[in-house]
Amino acid sequence: MATAIKIENVSKQYRLGVISTGTLSHDLNRWWATKIMRKEDPYLKIGDTNDRSTKGKSEYVWALKDINMEIEQGDVVGIIGKNGAGKSTLLKLLSRVTKPTTGTIKYRGRIASLLEVGTGFHPEMTGRENIYMNGAIMGMTRAEITRKLDEIIDFSGCERYIDTPVKRYSSGMTVRLGFAIAAHLDPEILVVDEVLAVGDAEFQKKAIGKMQDVSKGEGRTVLFVSHNMGSIRQLCKNGVLLEKGMINFSGDINSVVTKYVSTHKSNLSEDLSLWKKREGNGRVKFQRVYVTDKEGKELETVLTGSDIVFNFDVYAKDNCEIDLGFSFFTTDDVMISNLYSSFQHRTFKIKEGRHTISCLVKDFAFSTSELFVRGVINADKELSDWPSCHLTKINIEQGNFYGSGVLSPSTNIFLFKGDWSIK
Repeated sequence: MATAIKIENVSKQYRLGVISTGTLSHDLNRWWATKIMRKEDPYLKIGDTNDRSTKGKSEYVWALKDINMEIEQGDVVGIIGKNGAGKSTLLKLLSRVTKPTTGTIKYRGRIASLLEVGTGFHPEMTGRENIYMNGAIMGMTRAEITRKLDEIIDFSGCERYIDTPVKRYSSGMTVRLGFAIAAHLDPEILVVDEVLAVGDAEFQKKAIGKMQDVSKGEGRTVLFVSHNMGSIRQLCKNGVLLEKGMINFSGDINSVVTKYVSTHKSNLSEDLSLWKKREGNGRVKFQRVYVTDKEGKELETVLTGSDIVFNFDVYAKDNCEIDLGFSFFTTDDVMISNLYSSFQHRTFKIKEGRHTISCLVKDFAFSTSELFVRGVINADKELSDWPSCHLTKINIEQGNFYGSGVLSPSTNIFLFKGDWSIK
């Protein structure tokens, strides 16, 4: 099978806070070394790795470093990684929005990109005019675009506003129209960033279905960035895991997602007071999180249908009123539910010192084998503590949820009961 994209030794360097190298002297140094002396760019020898959580020693940073990969025609590749790993930078290089600092990228065919909300749209032009402009940029004739026009407008669901300036569109409408253009103007390569998260559930389903049709039915290549591991697994065949601007792992999508999830499993902290990566003013902080039964016995495994208690040890620096929330994440790192005390009109007035906030959950209704718990504390309606790590992990086994001894199918994540009747 032919190669659609070939990336060789690609790196991208930025100087923090400025455009280009930032000063005339730096530009002259670079020009003299590379153009006149025929030497290597001196600024390639400096720069920190792309770690957004630490303060670097250099004003230069490598957003991407030494990327090598080949993507076959008709392949659907998921690009995953934490925020700041370099995913969007890679897509911008592939879309020719910016040039690599080093290395080469070779393509076979036309590329259509959907990178950020509103990218490529002129706000003063109508939706219809932007369709023709984007098609012209891709090298299509007016007749070719006209043939696709009705299909694009219908898919976007923006027919009523198609002759309205795009600046008056909501972010969801802009994404709908942008995706419709990118997917319908016959690109050989379709590049889609996380923007689908802006759309509603109905549009996300349509968009994923369209990308499947484009790849499987028409043999086109798709590169897809998302934090939704369910969508990644559903759509993609292969994947690439980026970490700190470098390729950490690549292979079939299930292996890549498993590798990505394992990095989150290592983000469990026994003593949360020692965890440094957290947001908030720090007035109240998590110290420990654990699960017990109603009698206070700590549980290693939770049974579906049982009553369990989530216990949050916190430490307050002063007197305040707190609202505590926690959320459940699957092993694919997809949040499936959350609960704040304020949802039930409960907040807690606490004094300086250590406290334990407990939440009883009756008839625990989740049936997946594992869940991760994350949490957040608001003190006097301001963010106090939001650790980046999972606070704890719950191991789950099938229990007598329905009270009948019948177990639910293993594919179920959430269980519910019904009152049955017949007339």
